[in-house]
Amino acid sequence: MEGALVLLSGGQDSATCLAWALARFERIETIGFDYGQRHRSELEARQCLLTALRSAFPDWAERLGPDHVLDLTVLGRISETALTRDHAIVTTDAGLPNTFVPGRNLLFLTFAAALAYRRGLKHIVSGVCETDYSGYPDCRDDTIKALQVTLNLGMDQRFVLDTPLMWIDKAETWRLAERLGGKELVEMIRTETLSCYRGDTEHMHAWGRGCGTCPACDLRAKGYAAFIATVSQ
Repeated sequence: MEGALVLLSGGQDSATCLAWALARFERIETIGFDYGQRHRSELEARQCLLTALRSAFPDWAERLGPDHVLDLTVLGRISETALTRDHAIVTTDAGLPNTFVPGRNLLFLTFAAALAYRRGLKHIVSGVCETDYSGYPDCRDDTIKALQVTLNLGMDQRFVLDTPLMWIDKAETWRLAERLGGKELVEMIRTETLSCYRGDTEHMHAWGRGCGTCPACDLRAKGYAAFIATVSQ
């Protein structure tokens, strides 16, 4: 009866992680964060996704428990980034895109662990990835492993930070979703999730909604194209 807390942003990666957790654990809860992100429509997308999952997958619905949304808007107030301000997306002098929000994943996982502690959940599932990513240092495997040690020491627990996407690319993420829930899950992720940094919900593409020009849309589009190419072979 192990339980898991899944960090659910409303995007493709976290949706796939949720399906991954639902296929493995008996009790699942979800957590999202309002951190003053300019793409706030992702918070609406996550609710639509949860509703769709409960309707389409009754077996999963039985294990899908409460959803939690935490107010971390203080992070947005202290961050001068393209995800928390209306700035053009560029590469900084440090070599990172200005979509990097310093401390974001560290805070997310720390607050998730605090909630998991109270809810009696051992596993904390996150969609961070070191294969298809923008070089964010808080997405690296070494960072996650170090944070797991810190959280376990600081809370005297044995949390497991699960990162099922850490070593796979976006095309393989689509394939993982297909293995977990078939074409129905792939279509649900395609239409219900939102990865766009600009939060564009008006434009629908073959790979899903988004502006089609930001780095997140570009990565998602290329991954979907590669996935479809292998399906059609």
